[in-house]
Amino acid sequence: MRVFINPKNKDMGKMVIACYKPKPGKAAALKELMKTHLPRLKAEGLVTNRQSIIMEAADGTILEVFEWLSQEAIDQAHTNPAVLKMWGEYGEVCDYVPVGSLTEAANMFALFDPLN
Repeated sequence: MRVFINPKNKDMGKMVIACYKPKPGKAAALKELMKTHLPRLKAEGLVTNRQSIIMEAADGTILEVFEWLSQEAIDQAHTNPAVLKMWGEYGEVCDYVPVGSLTEAANMFALFDPLN
């Protein structure tokens, strides 16, 4: 298999769509936690300056589109104490789900309600 790497994009970050399904009774707590997600990752030097996009699916799942600094930053997040603590906080209020599990993902143009 041949992988094409665009030389213009070699220094660009990695975009991600993360989906957080609130646990019963935890939707408000999840929305509050979302306000701190990107600033906390930025404080650890793991994400770019690009503003995230936060949306809500019909079932209450929160989606966030944001940009990691690099694949190395993603790898570093998995051993970073501050990030692991934050992920523990998320684990108390939500479950991570794949974007494909959302009803909207089956539509040609998936529509969500903006939260930020």
